[in-house]
Amino acid sequence: MGWGLLLTACTASPTDWSMEAIASWTTFTTDGIYQERTIHSADGIGKFYMGREIAQVMGHQGAAWLERPSRAIEEQPNQVVAALNLQPTDIVADIGAGTGYFSFRISSLVPDGTVFAVDIQPEMLDIVEFLQQENHITNVEGVLGSTTDPHLPANTVDLALMVDAYHEFDCPKEMMEGLVKALKPGGRVALVEYRGENPFVAIKPLHKMTQRQAKREMQAIGLVWQETIDVLPQQHLMIFKKPA
Repeated sequence: MGWGLLLTACTASPTDWSMEAIASWTTFTTDGIYQERTIHSADGIGKFYMGREIAQVMGHQGAAWLERPSRAIEEQPNQVVAALNLQPTDIVADIGAGTGYFSFRISSLVPDGTVFAVDIQPEMLDIVEFLQQENHITNVEGVLGSTTDPHLPANTVDLALMVDAYHEFDCPKEMMEGLVKALKPGGRVALVEYRGENPFVAIKPLHKMTQRQAKREMQAIGLVWQETIDVLPQQHLMIFKKPA
């Protein structure tokens, strides 16, 4: 998927990291929601939300990595899809769909529904369209979103799925507010993220999230945590719900 902005990093020694020094290189955006710091992680964009630095994004140049054969073993996508308990008529939004890796796995389970494959990179959506035509799949629809809006119709989505994508959103608050509007009352969000609590999960720290942080951020836009389904070897599968 394609959320991200690369900012220039500066360096400072740990002895310079006093509260006064931190204040000198931290600024707030005009709306007060985000912080921007000139000193930040090499894997981050220098923008912070609720204490979490937003990670750099993987661009469309990495599309082949999304389709790597080892992914089926490492991430067990079939376990994710099975755990979603989808109904044949469901409208599903795959947010940060990339190549449609999950969109196409879901499509056969919602034969009377639709899968919106949402990404902000047109190049990714070109791949989705190509694979859709190659495999004669008719219920997957590519949607070009923006960093602040998934561009989905209001009150239409039964389930929104985000796999290893949310932590890269440039504007997570605005994006999620747009997604909440697209959810039907009682609609669900499935958030899949590598476990930030586990130091032995060999993923860069900014590309992992703890359950505590995820719950905090989802609560901030009105979603209610329902359960965490422990079926994956290295990732959380967290389910949130829009109040009915």
